[in-house]
Amino acid sequence: MKLLFIADPLESFKTYKDSTYAMMREAARRGHPLAVCEPRHLRWVSDGQVGGPVRAQVRDITLTGDADAWFRETAVREAALRDFDAVLMRKDPPFDSEYFYATHLLEQAEREGARVYNKARALRDHPEKLAILEFPQFITPTLVTREAQAVRAFHAEHGDIILKPLDGMGGMGIFRVKDDGLNLGSIIETLNKDGVQTLMVQKFIPAIAQGDKRILVIGGVPVPHALARIPQGGEVRGNLAAGGKGVAQPLTARDREIAETLGPILAARGLLLVGLDVIGEQLTEINVTSPTCFREISDQSGFDVAKRFVDALEAAVAAA
Repeated sequence: MKLLFIADPLESFKTYKDSTYAMMREAARRGHPLAVCEPRHLRWVSDGQVGGPVRAQVRDITLTGDADAWFRETAVREAALRDFDAVLMRKDPPFDSEYFYATHLLEQAEREGARVYNKARALRDHPEKLAILEFPQFITPTLVTREAQAVRAFHAEHGDIILKPLDGMGGMGIFRVKDDGLNLGSIIETLNKDGVQTLMVQKFIPAIAQGDKRILVIGGVPVPHALARIPQGGEVRGNLAAGGKGVAQPLTARDREIAETLGPILAARGLLLVGLDVIGEQLTEINVTSPTCFREISDQSGFDVAKRFVDALEAAVAAA
C-alpha cells in the first residue's frame, strides 16, 4: 500500500512515544511506501469548469532506525490524494477552524476516490467531548452550556464538579470546583468568555485517583489493554501531557461493555481508530482526531497495537 500521513511536522515527533511513528514503523516493516504532508499543504484548484483533484506537496520518506535522525527524505513532489492507497489524517488537536477546513478538503478527495482514515465527515461529526452525548447510559451527570446560572445550578445539585472547554486537549483548561464553590464565578468567566463560549461541566468522578483510562478501539474491536493515566502530585488531571503516569492494565468488564457497544457503531461511520477515555466506570471522551498511547500500551503489555492497526488498515483498504 502507498500511504500518505497528514500530520504535524516530522521534526516535532517524539518517536519514543509517538503513535503515528509506531504506525509508520510497522507499515514500513511490511514494505509499504511512506509519504507525509501537513494540512497546510492540501489544496484544490478549478479552472472555472473542471476542478481538482485535491493535491498536496508530499515528502517521500524512509525510516532509518536512528532515534534522532529517524527519517530520510527521498523526494518532494506534488501528488493527488486519490493516488495513495490510504490517507491517514493524524494531525493533533485542537480541532480549530483550519482543522475543520482540512476535513472538507479531505471529503472532496474522498469524492474523487481517495480513501481517508478516519473519514473526514466522521471527524467532523464526532467532536471529542460532545460525542459522548449520544451515549448517556455510560457517562457521569453532564451539562453543556454557555450560561453561568446553569453552571451554578449544576454545582448546587452535584457539589463537586469538573469544568472544561470543548476545544481543549491534553488536559488544558480543566478546573475542579468542590462543594465550597471557591472561584466558581471566575472559572465560569474564564471558560465561557462572558457567555460567548460553550463549556462542559461534569460531576467529579473520584475514581480519577486510579487513572483516566485510554481504551483504543481499532476496526470496531477494543485493544485488550488500556493505559490508565494516573494523576501525580496533587493534580486532578491524568493526561500524560499534564504529568500523569501511564500504567497499562487489562480491560475491566465495564471497559469492555463500553468499548464493545460503541466500537461497531463508530467503525460503521468510518472511524477506523478511536480512543475512548473512561474514568472508573464512566465514559468521558471519544477521541477520533489523533488517538495516542500505542507505544505505552505495547511497551508495558507486550500487545503490539501498531500491528493490530496496520492489520485493520490493510483489511479496510482491501474491502474498499
